[in-house]
Amino acid sequence: MPQEIKNITLHWQRELVFHGGEPGKPEILIDGDNGLGPGPMLTLILAAASCTGSDIVSILRKKRVDLEEFRIDVAGTRREQEPRRYVAIQFTYRLRGHGLDETKARHAIDLSLEKYCSVIHSLAPDISIGYELELL
Repeated sequence: MPQEIKNITLHWQRELVFHGGEPGKPEILIDGDNGLGPGPMLTLILAAASCTGSDIVSILRKKRVDLEEFRIDVAGTRREQEPRRYVAIQFTYRLRGHGLDETKARHAIDLSLEKYCSVIHSLAPDISIGYELELL
């Protein structure tokens, strides 16, 4: 089976500001100083949150849950010394919906984090990944 290859182009604007994305598709702005937009490290945890969030929405739809509200807060803990990479990422999932209960929510979250979220699985394996759940 052939491997999928993703291609992006990143353009430098000025200072530490870049914009880019997949050619011909919408672009995002990344600012190394976190001034005009999220920086690379914030973008990484945004990508992880949106990946796991997308999985959870899809899984809960299959479970016939009608989501009304869904928010993910993320705390990324970074090393003090270089490279200042993440050593832990903690997700707090806040959900509300018809037909939603703790068992369905935890099952969807666990499936995402343990099996489906390609961003999480692209991170270094020694990064501690944890979560909390709050049903609204």
